[in-house]
Amino acid sequence: MSLMEQLLDHLEEGRLEEAKKTFEDFLALGTDEEKYALAGQLEGLGFLNEAQQLYKDLLASYPDDGELVILMAETLIDMDKEEEAILYLDRIPEMDPDYPRALLLLADLYQMQGLYEVSENKLMEAASLLPEEPVIHFALAEFYASCARYAEASREYEWLLGKGIDTFADTNIHGRLAEVLSAAGAFEEALHQYEHAMEGRFEANTLFGYALTAYQAGFYEKAIELFEELRETDPGYHPLYLYLGRAYEHEQMPEEALAAAEKGIKEDEYDKELYHFAGKMATKAGDEEKAENYFKKALELDPGYLDAALSYNELLLQKERYEEVRDRALSMEKEGDTDPRLYWDLAVSLKHLEEYSQALKYYGYAYNDLQNDTAFLEDYGYFLIEEGRRKEAYGIFQKLLREDPANDEWIALLERLEDGN
Repeated sequence: MSLMEQLLDHLEEGRLEEAKKTFEDFLALGTDEEKYALAGQLEGLGFLNEAQQLYKDLLASYPDDGELVILMAETLIDMDKEEEAILYLDRIPEMDPDYPRALLLLADLYQMQGLYEVSENKLMEAASLLPEEPVIHFALAEFYASCARYAEASREYEWLLGKGIDTFADTNIHGRLAEVLSAAGAFEEALHQYEHAMEGRFEANTLFGYALTAYQAGFYEKAIELFEELRETDPGYHPLYLYLGRAYEHEQMPEEALAAAEKGIKEDEYDKELYHFAGKMATKAGDEEKAENYFKKALELDPGYLDAALSYNELLLQKERYEEVRDRALSMEKEGDTDPRLYWDLAVSLKHLEEYSQALKYYGYAYNDLQNDTAFLEDYGYFLIEEGRRKEAYGIFQKLLREDPANDEWIALLERLEDGN
């Protein structure tokens, strides 16, 4: 049995001390061909330090071998030694056949470091050397997509498709093109690409992207069809449920929206957004008891969940449960969870509880951010009148009238306020 075979046998059996001694013997006695073969096997097994030693030993004998330099750099990258990898790659001269490959690796490394312009320059140089090389066009497409340069990414993906390449490196090119088109807001074009991407194959992420794009394009029936297909095929694909529910909501189908949310909750009982959405749909469906339970659950998961608190407040205010609104809002304020809408809810509850001075304080807090909100201003204005603060109320309704000069109610109210002054 050769030293290389002995070493691999020791590693397979977990005899690491014996493997270490055999490796030292192999470094001294192995041929260059054996070292090259073993380095690749050790790298695949995760013994990166040993693979690095072998490549370093080989490079001492063959310093101008571009392929060896590439292999050494790739090993260093796997060891998170990017700076050393760059130093090796920079050694490869332009006339070396492996120079374009080095440029691609350098582009990846510089992108990882946030040096996007340098990364792009390396890719463009590689493209100038090998303008018909698919791997370079794919690398450019992925680079541009990661930088949100969607038009350029689309151009590169379309180049690949034009060459009859619809799959590259296990990546569905139609699907990737659809993703960048969707991200750019070209939803209908994206849908066309998703149709191609789904031909004869199922891939959950691609189907989700297809459904989401249909939703974003406003094709809610199509979105429902696709989300339901994904749910039936892969019920554990949790992100689909909220969008499925929203699609039903857009179609004025609150019961179905609620059912979608409840199915999602069964898959993940810790998703606060689904509980909140389920509460809103239960409210629309007329089941206030169920709505309240869902709002409570969302707030149990996250007591500072503002959207759920506001939805719950709206329900409680309608049911005239003012003390609960007050207590929750004050508790959230104490924890630092403040918001002008929360202050408004608090002011309304305090007003109904006849805590007028406190109500006035929180109306004032809300006014700082809601001074362009018509509903708030009207409510605040009437409260000021009730409190005898007619001059301040006059200013509020003047502001409202500037936005809606034909509002007869406000015109008459201002006239009465003027007469009273």
